[in-house]
Amino acid sequence: MKKLLYFVIALMLVGCGQSYEETKRLNRAERIRLAKEDSSALKIAVLPTLDCLPLYVAKELSLFDTTVVDVRLKPFTAQMDCDTAMMGVCAEGAVTDLVRAQRLVSKGAKMQYVAQTGAYWLLFSNRNARIRQLKHLEDKMVAMTRYSVTDMLTDKAVDSAKVKTEFVFRIQVNDVHVRLQMLQNNMMDALWLTEPQATEARLAKNPVLLDSRKLKMNYGVIAFNAKKMRRYERKQQLAAFVKGYDAACDSINKYGISHYRDLIARYCNVKASLVDSLPKNIRFEHARGPLQSDIEHVDAWLKTSK
Repeated sequence: MKKLLYFVIALMLVGCGQSYEETKRLNRAERIRLAKEDSSALKIAVLPTLDCLPLYVAKELSLFDTTVVDVRLKPFTAQMDCDTAMMGVCAEGAVTDLVRAQRLVSKGAKMQYVAQTGAYWLLFSNRNARIRQLKHLEDKMVAMTRYSVTDMLTDKAVDSAKVKTEFVFRIQVNDVHVRLQMLQNNMMDALWLTEPQATEARLAKNPVLLDSRKLKMNYGVIAFNAKKMRRYERKQQLAAFVKGYDAACDSINKYGISHYRDLIARYCNVKASLVDSLPKNIRFEHARGPLQSDIEHVDAWLKTSK
């Protein structure tokens, strides 16, 4: 009976024009083709945060010249994972911050900075923790990411409050969604958030202790692994990427953040209604690298934080 069943299955496969072995071989060939396409594409690690909006807009509106560059966005929820992807095989570039990127440089990597994203970070205290001033952070937990801009900002917050750094407990929470959830579930005294998660925390009446914009710090960047960008084809792709990125910035600045409320909601995993409460004055600048003075400031901090 079993032999008859196998014979019928074989006849069906032949009748469809492919044997089982041929089907396997074609699937393998398809996988190889897709892998080659992914390898040749320009891949950028992104986060569910507002500083990635120009990339999302450019992708959705087909602003990248597909005859030159196949841009593929690789989503992550933690900055450290973006950096790992950029330094590994998953991506050529990443949306990150200057502190993390320069730490990679200090370890021997070479970075090619393409843009400043204009990202900013807010230090929130838990509304139930009765922390209203920076000096109240003593003996409290602050969620941040080690060797990132939030780590450096924590230093600045502690120094300005004249609190001994060893009395402020830094808890490494890398996932942006988990960090917000810890605030919502009263599991953390204070933490750093960027948009749009910062607006969600603000709407929930959590006090803001510090705003990085008041410190005139602009450390959000789009960086590429310079070693991977040496080939002529990659340089062409990067030029096409910058052109599409700038066009996306122009579109956002022209129509406003709210014009892309559904796109932000989908990519950042927030409610569309939340987008209406985002600051109205957010603008996105054309691609240009960070100031040398900012790089030097970060390098100096990294030397003292080892």
